[in-house]
Amino acid sequence: MTKICNIETFKVGMPLTKTFTSGNKSKNVTRCLVIRITANDGSVGVSSVDPSSRAVFPDTAEALDGTIQKHLVPILLGEDPTNIHRILNLIGAKTNKQLGARAGIELACIDLTCRLMEISLCQYLGGSINDKVLFNGWVGELPPDEAMVEALEWQNRGFRSMKIKVGSNIEQDIARINAVHQAVDPGIKLRIDANEQYTVKDAKLICDAVKNCDLELFEQPVHRDNLEGLFEIRKKSEIPIMADESVGDHKSLMRVIKADCADLVKFGLTQAGGVTAASKMIASAEAANLQVIVGHGFGLSLSTMAEIMLGATSNNILPGLECVGPLKVTDTVTNEQLDISKGEISIGANFGIGMTLDESKLEKYSFQ
Repeated sequence: MTKICNIETFKVGMPLTKTFTSGNKSKNVTRCLVIRITANDGSVGVSSVDPSSRAVFPDTAEALDGTIQKHLVPILLGEDPTNIHRILNLIGAKTNKQLGARAGIELACIDLTCRLMEISLCQYLGGSINDKVLFNGWVGELPPDEAMVEALEWQNRGFRSMKIKVGSNIEQDIARINAVHQAVDPGIKLRIDANEQYTVKDAKLICDAVKNCDLELFEQPVHRDNLEGLFEIRKKSEIPIMADESVGDHKSLMRVIKADCADLVKFGLTQAGGVTAASKMIASAEAANLQVIVGHGFGLSLSTMAEIMLGATSNNILPGLECVGPLKVTDTVTNEQLDISKGEISIGANFGIGMTLDESKLEKYSFQ
């Protein structure tokens, strides 16, 4: 029987192409955790976990690393990595408050399993609906003229949708949205994302002010816990409302569904707690007639490819994945290059997630 004989973790501080600001938090390095699981027959599975720019203990890369090494490695050595249900059951109580640790361990085990079976993660999940997936660009909280330039750059590269960051100043936000709407082609889908920064009053005001801009959705206008406010905005808005930060695990998704406060929901593998949990959440959202956007803003190629393959498996996932981390980093820790620079990618037939680790890059970008 295949048994886990080694679990390695690597803390990676990957420089970003520039300083990014989201929800009033800025960073120029993304700190991630890479995981490699090796079995007694020599088979290997890899994954990465990419905490958000606002991650604090216990969800930082350092904290996740500590949990895996101290609490998960001792109970997983000798276990069958292909028995995903048993793996999740074993680590469940240890990772209730650290879904990232669960997601990273599970993905590495699934990657190893897929390699043994000689299938891709997409095939493991039942196969892809489409041969290609599309990605979503982004426009920062810039002055209107600069925002127009950035939006046209995304359009010229081939992207068919993009989000506009808002939330710091409502007058500037309205001007930015209108400028981008006027600049891009009519077929480009536009989204706005406030990262919880608005009051209910200001969110309703901006919905009314830009209702003629044909926006695809309005992402997380108010604080994640304010589901009543989100409901109030949704009932008054002509723009579909999407919950992002309000959705963490399956329980929080169900709270959003019961509150009837969103038209769409968004989450990534780390938020959900792994591939299995994300698949269940997609099914629950579909049953509630809520479309899903998959992805997270900052991530390495490992988690990005996993989300790409997940995103190809359901018609209920809205085109324009937001797993665009490789566009924001200066390098990769894998031997394979992941090119999403033109706004789309074909689903390959590689085994697992199709990634192997570059030892020299792991050492180059490691942090203590």
